[in-house]
Amino acid sequence: MVSHPVTIEGLTKKFGSFTAVDKISLEVNKGEIFGFLGANGAGKTTAIRMLCGLLLPTSGSGAVNGYDIYSENEKIKLSIGYMSQKFSLYGDLTGRENLKFYGAVYSLPDKELKERTEEVIDALELKSFIDRPAGSLPVGWRQRLALSAAILHRPAILFLDEPTGGVDPVFRRKFWEILYDLADQGTTLFVTTHYMDEAEFCRRISIMHRGRIIEIGSPQEVVARHHQRDLQETFITLISGRDADG
Repeated sequence: MVSHPVTIEGLTKKFGSFTAVDKISLEVNKGEIFGFLGANGAGKTTAIRMLCGLLLPTSGSGAVNGYDIYSENEKIKLSIGYMSQKFSLYGDLTGRENLKFYGAVYSLPDKELKERTEEVIDALELKSFIDRPAGSLPVGWRQRLALSAAILHRPAILFLDEPTGGVDPVFRRKFWEILYDLADQGTTLFVTTHYMDEAEFCRRISIMHRGRIIEIGSPQEVVARHHQRDLQETFITLISGRDADG
């Protein structure tokens, strides 16, 4: 059993002379909801793409589900669930057809695929929308459909890159209720977000700025450490302070 589904040490990614991710290190515990915070351009998406086996690091080391991020990235892709920032399902296919496609990608047997399809439709309350073209759905339902595709094969760890971007506050809260249910069932959740109210739902967070992790801990610990009123004030203080220091 893998005690830490995500372990990275000194992870770095450079694009020419630009360092997008700069020597970040962390461990994520099994069943944890880990919030990966930072402003746009902080390096969050680049880091998550390396962890998902979609981008090779420049240097550093790491493992996801026990698989090395350099040599076993194909195994990583098959063992995780990944919901990208941009809606990535096929808009001209129905929700059900998308799930059938993803089931084939993950080599689910026909019987299991049929059972899992009905399970995720029920769990995410998609019955009224599942047979409509995915591209025609309102943004909140598209996000819910994308989540159903990401969890179809019961991954041990789920990477969610800004999963509630463009979703209204009521729907965002419902989405997080679903994520909590997944965590309660033992799924490890690695979530990037720039919504501070969402970050408070996480059991532990890191804050990234200019490619580096500048703070890590539970939301309550981080706020207390910097003597601020709430997480949003803490985040603004940390980021503005770093920018002022150049």
